Amino acid sequence: MQVYLDYSATTPTRPEAITIMQQVLTHQWGNPSSLHEWGQRAATVVENARMQVANLINAPDPESIIFTSGGTEANNLAIMGVARLYTKPQHMIISSVEHSAIAEPVQLLEFWGWEVTRLKVDGYGRVNPIDLKAALQDNTVLVSVIFGQSEVGTIQPIEDLGNIAHSHGVLFHTDAVQVAGRLPIDMTVLPVDLLSISSHKIYGPQGVGALYVRQGVDLVPLLGGGGQEKQLRSGTQAVPIIAGFGVAAQWAMQEMPKETPRLIKLRDRLFAQLTEIPGLIPTGSRHNRLPHHVSFCLEYADGEKLSGKTIVRQLNLAGIGISAGAACHSGKLSPSPILLAMGYSENAALGAIRITLGRDTTEADVDWVAMVLRQVLERLRPVELIMNYH
Repeated sequence: MQVYLDYSATTPTRPEAITIMQQVLTHQWGNPSSLHEWGQRAATVVENARMQVANLINAPDPESIIFTSGGTEANNLAIMGVARLYTKPQHMIISSVEHSAIAEPVQLLEFWGWEVTRLKVDGYGRVNPIDLKAALQDNTVLVSVIFGQSEVGTIQPIEDLGNIAHSHGVLFHTDAVQVAGRLPIDMTVLPVDLLSISSHKIYGPQGVGALYVRQGVDLVPLLGGGGQEKQLRSGTQAVPIIAGFGVAAQWAMQEMPKETPRLIKLRDRLFAQLTEIPGLIPTGSRHNRLPHHVSFCLEYADGEKLSGKTIVRQLNLAGIGISAGAACHSGKLSPSPILLAMGYSENAALGAIRITLGRDTTEADVDWVAMVLRQVLERLRPVELIMNYH
């Protein structure tokens, strides 16, 4: 029995997206910048997908959707696109629990002389809006706070944070890669100027994403070239995977009203079973949480013989796919910076695991994984601790 429970890392491409990609590769393979019929057929595909992605987040203007190579590029375009508007370093605010696609470009800006404030979070990984208000300065030009934290599942108070930034005339960006397609997003009311999305988190193909850019917001492009994507992202568009992204967005919007409650029920079922395991500590907020996301850390992890990676390998041998913390860090044995920022010890942070559910997950899958994980931890738990727990 094989059970994949790493949907926050990537999702399987849905059949409808594969079908449209095959169709485009066969019949609409032209360059969308070309004026002839072949090019215009391809351009129609791109604009249709742009409308589908805009509909997913209820963006009133499809032209606000800029296609990128994925969430990482979208985040970099938001951060660097704003920063490059200025000839002298300014001030930027992010949270202390950002994905590396935000944290690393901001660190580079800091090296170049920018002043950066990293907002602290509570033990659940949430930013206090009061802290944002106190951190704003006269030269603050951008606030970026992740919408749904990929490692611990916590959802930030984005509306409150965005309103505070806007009340001071500051642009607000959010990385919504884990939220889009799983929870409703309405750009007609959300006080967000820039928002990042990724196709392969919503059962679309890998290699494509989008940055929502609110009308009137200026950015300097990262790439020089032909000026495709509204002069903000040069390079011939990857028409087939953009088409797949569009179809995936359309289906995500249609299925969300039923799929999200189903995932929440499965998530809570898994939490209920895993919280009974001694030494396994839930991480992140239980109430302000992504609907598909379960995460824990192991209080007796040592980082050598026993870590989150150890558990991932053991479950993999049993045919179960989960991740150790954030998937992007799974190749490095170092404490999760997210959990450290939340106040966990280095050992506990080394014992972080993440289990994320998806369209194919069933109650039987959840029950099976809980049973196997319990058995694995009983086998790996140090003898002296077994006596303590009994």
